[in-house]
Amino acid sequence: MKLVYVFDAYCGWSHGFTATLREITSRHPDLPVEVVSGGLFTGARRVPIREFGYVQGTNAKIAESTGATFGQAYEELIADGSFVMDSEAAARGVAALRQVAPDRAAELAAALQHAFYVDGLSLSEAATYRTVAQAVGLDADAVVAAFEAPEAQTAARADFRRAAQLGVTGFPTLLAVDGDSVTPLAYGHATADEVDERLAAH
Repeated sequence: MKLVYVFDAYCGWSHGFTATLREITSRHPDLPVEVVSGGLFTGARRVPIREFGYVQGTNAKIAESTGATFGQAYEELIADGSFVMDSEAAARGVAALRQVAPDRAAELAAALQHAFYVDGLSLSEAATYRTVAQAVGLDADAVVAAFEAPEAQTAARADFRRAAQLGVTGFPTLLAVDGDSVTPLAYGHATADEVDERLAAH
């Protein structure tokens, strides 16, 4: 059995789920974790953030529900409303990090969300992946090369298809996958204890 974590690096609720995911993975070090990018802001949804009028209100709710923090640099990045969240670029970044350190995928997904939601770094920029790689002790040149390689785009699209095949329609979603059996453990928000209860029942 393994855990499959379907998230989007530009999803605030996924950012809020980071602490729960960290706790679950520390409680179950024997369970492999597959991280899949969901593709929240692609195609027609790739628009300036001002077109999502609810961002600040939603973030306040996420912070209240999960204890997640949103940094000053992030607030400044989105302040004028022109920033465009591009989930395909972020998914390329997730794929690049995953390629360089596959066994650290869950930790790296969290590091990427911290880069955006706390440090205010765009997930479309190669420099961001250099910064993240250096912060977590990975080969920064290898990560940037993987991000810029055409294979990253292929991997991002494969992730979006995988999310759809798993029937995931919102993020974050945590699943227990055992062969053909797929059991939902969390959707949107859950505590580590709640996830554990569902895992035990499974």
